[in-house]
Amino acid sequence: MNGTEVKRSVAPVAPGVRLGAMSFVWRPWIVGVTLLLAVATFLVFCVSVGVGDFPIALPRVVATILGRGEQVDEFVIMDLRMPRALAGLLVGIALGLSGAITQSVARNPLASPDILGITGGASAVAVFLVTVSGGAATAVVSTVGLSAAALAGGLGTGLLVYFLAWRRGIDGFRLILIGISVTAVMEAITTWLLATADIRDVARAQAWLVGSLDNRSWDEVRTVFWCSLVLVVVVAAAAFQFKPMHLGDEIAAGLGVRFTRVRAVLLLCAVLLAASAVSAAGPVPFVALVAPQVAMRLARCPTPPLVASGLVGALLLIGADLIARAALPVSLPVGVVTAAIGGPFLVYLLVRANLRQSAHG
Repeated sequence: MNGTEVKRSVAPVAPGVRLGAMSFVWRPWIVGVTLLLAVATFLVFCVSVGVGDFPIALPRVVATILGRGEQVDEFVIMDLRMPRALAGLLVGIALGLSGAITQSVARNPLASPDILGITGGASAVAVFLVTVSGGAATAVVSTVGLSAAALAGGLGTGLLVYFLAWRRGIDGFRLILIGISVTAVMEAITTWLLATADIRDVARAQAWLVGSLDNRSWDEVRTVFWCSLVLVVVVAAAAFQFKPMHLGDEIAAGLGVRFTRVRAVLLLCAVLLAASAVSAAGPVPFVALVAPQVAMRLARCPTPPLVASGLVGALLLIGADLIARAALPVSLPVGVVTAAIGGPFLVYLLVRANLRQSAHG
């Protein structure tokens, strides 16, 4: 083998960047894709804010967001439309990030809060409080609110799935199977509650179950913002120890990573992110499933990139809400559009996994 052949056989190594005690691998393509996603998300966000019965041009929207808009534009954008747009942005980021974590931990593209029962648990608790009349249910709703109760339901279901799947560690396949089982149980409970409830309560529950950004308030925005902010900080702190785990538990242990603790912390963060998103907008389907896979393909990564997944989730949810409000003959909840997008994508993932298994078999 000559010198030229030796050079061709060596794979290029990404340059490293060191900042104090921390070191990073510089990947220009991933950075460029992430920046483009951020710009696209901001533009779609501004377009969504400007669309409505009183249309506002994009330059005026940007000027108003920067604090240089007219008084009428400021009232329409900041007081009337901004809570809905910010709720869509934050919920999309939370769902995309939650899906990226669960898919990375389970090492399976089908792992998402929708599959693992988190949204099902939140929905069951919310429907129970809406449809069951009585002193206890009324007291819970009046004290903590429906959104907080749904958040607690999603958290409880996620912890249940985690403990049931624990067998000296977490296996991705077992986690998904138990998640599907718990999801089926929660959906059965929800269906039973709807079938036995008063028709007026059923209408209220169904409006929440579809997943919608209608009539969002600053209270919901603040809840999902602070929850997401705290959890993103925790995920960022644990992300450096999480990367070696993609090489396998044995290699991660050899590098000094306490993979059991790191995996538990990240799964807990994923559950809380998904639960906070569901509490703010209802169980918006398929965003957490689709966003990490799209981000992974755009960034050309072997695993879902966290930042890009959150941005794709926000872009997908804001774009779906824009389509649901402005591009269809009848205004629809955003969950209907995301389901129409995510359903075929789920079929694509299943067919792709089937073909891969057949090729290896």
